[in-house]
Amino acid sequence: MSTHIQAQYGQIAPTVLFPGDPLRAKYIAEHFLENVIQYNNVRNMFGYTGDYHGIKVSVQGSGMGIPSAMIYAEELYRDYDVQTIIRVGSAGGMQEDVKVRDLVLAQGATTDSSVLTNIFKGQVSFAALADFQTLDFAYHLAQDKLGDRVHVGNVLSSDRFYNEELDKEKLAKYGVLAVEMEAAGLYALAAKFQRRALAICTISDHLITGQETTAQEREQTFTDMMEIALDTAVKLD
Repeated sequence: MSTHIQAQYGQIAPTVLFPGDPLRAKYIAEHFLENVIQYNNVRNMFGYTGDYHGIKVSVQGSGMGIPSAMIYAEELYRDYDVQTIIRVGSAGGMQEDVKVRDLVLAQGATTDSSVLTNIFKGQVSFAALADFQTLDFAYHLAQDKLGDRVHVGNVLSSDRFYNEELDKEKLAKYGVLAVEMEAAGLYALAAKFQRRALAICTISDHLITGQETTAQEREQTFTDMMEIALDTAVKLD
C-alpha cells in the first residue's frame, strides 16, 4: 500500500494503462478486462486489475496534469514494481493532417513545466522520450488498425490548460503534433526508474479547426486507443 494507492503488493500487473480520467479507467476495466478486481478508490482515482487475452493488465487513473500523473506513476514504479505505463489520454491537434479521432504516439514530450528543469537543477534541458520497444509495438499495431490515422512525433505537455501566452503556432511550426498535459512527467519518471513508458493519445479537439468531442465521447468512445494499448501490453508480456 502506498500513499495514494491502496493496493496490496502483487495486485497491480507489470503493465498499467494510465488514463487521466478515472471514469475512463472504469470503462476500460468493465468493457475489456475479465476477472476484474478494483484495487483502488482513494480520492476516487480508480484502479483495476483484470485479464486481457490471458495476461494480467491493470488500469489506473492519473488525474489531470503533470503533478497528479507523477504522483501515481512514482508510486506504481517505486512501490508496486510496475515495468510499463501506457498513458491512454486525449490531446488537442496542432497540425492540419492530425485529425480529430486520429491517434498520436508521443515519441517525445516538450514541456513548459519546470519539473524537468528542477530535476536537473537547470543544468540541462532533459529530452523526455518514450520507450522505443513499446512505441514500436504500438505503432505497428496502430498502423495495421488505423493506417494513416496514426501519427508519431513530438507532443507538448502543457503545464496549463488555458494558456494564451504560449506560442503554440511556433511549436506547431517546429513539428509538435498535439498538446496534452502528462507525458513529459511520465517519461521523466520512467527514465528515473529505468522502466518503460508511452503516451498514446486520441485527438479529442483541434486547435486549428475548432472541432471537438464531448466529455462522454472522450470517456467511452476512444476504443481504438484502448485496444492498441492493451494489445501492446500483450506483446510486452
